[in-house]
Amino acid sequence: MAITAAQVKELREMTGAGMMECKKALTETGADMEAAVEWLRKNGIMKAAKKASRIAAEGLCMIASDSDQEAAVVEVNSETDFVAQNETFRTYVAKVANQALHTSAADIDAFLAEPWEEDNSKTVNDVLVEMTAVISEKLSIRRFEKVKAEAGCVVSYVHGGGRIGVIVEGVCPAVNDSVKEALYNVAMQVAAMSPKYIAETDIPEDYREHEKEILLAQAIKENDELPEDRRKPQQIIEKMLAGRLVKQFKEICLNDQVYVKAEDGKQSVAQYLAQVGKANGTEVTVKRFVRFEVGEGMEKKADNFAEEVMAQVGKG
Repeated sequence: MAITAAQVKELREMTGAGMMECKKALTETGADMEAAVEWLRKNGIMKAAKKASRIAAEGLCMIASDSDQEAAVVEVNSETDFVAQNETFRTYVAKVANQALHTSAADIDAFLAEPWEEDNSKTVNDVLVEMTAVISEKLSIRRFEKVKAEAGCVVSYVHGGGRIGVIVEGVCPAVNDSVKEALYNVAMQVAAMSPKYIAETDIPEDYREHEKEILLAQAIKENDELPEDRRKPQQIIEKMLAGRLVKQFKEICLNDQVYVKAEDGKQSVAQYLAQVGKANGTEVTVKRFVRFEVGEGMEKKADNFAEEVMAQVGKG
């Protein structure tokens, strides 16, 4: 199968691997993009797909809240980043967030079909269509999520003017301003460090096995490339693998991450919350977090602005 330059470019942008490595990966996997990413990881050419390189869609994340007991985050997408600065668009997204705070919809289709709070004669989708005409760009409400406190409070944090929206649900018998501040700091941690899970016990077994397979393939390849007199026996490789897994899982679990404001550069998020709880005569833990980033996991049409202008004046 012939591998195209476009396929190589796409894989390179996804992974950060070299052009020749990308071409080889595609050749080895029959141009299956996901399999090619796995091939690169197993061969130690990359550790993980660069999700950030796939973030291209524009728009805003916004959060609406009801005191400290409930909050909702939404992502509304647009075609260009110029729209995200538009006050009309920002006002509209804030209304969508408020709609999400009060919705009983379980999914985006039901959400779009429900009556618009400000005018029950229209649906959420009807207003979306109207705003598309006003803004003169294709708009879409991509997702929403609500968080309600059960035994504590919820705090929210919006980063980059709406690029990232985070809600954290904290469990605490005695909520006060110090506890809220600590949870707000944790929300900033979530925005910056993008954890996948709260604790290692939350990691699914299939994810564990998948990562173990990847790291084992990397370790074996590294070992095979050593001179024969320096190669390690299988049991040593497995011990090394266990250490690598522990390190990797700490990076993706919120409680185990190094707290970004830690004065000693070592304190974990769990230790930080324990410290705050002790100082306030209570306990503070995180039960749940939601993190939305604009365009996460989406592809954006790669436009050449100069070519577009030339085409519009009839010289393309």
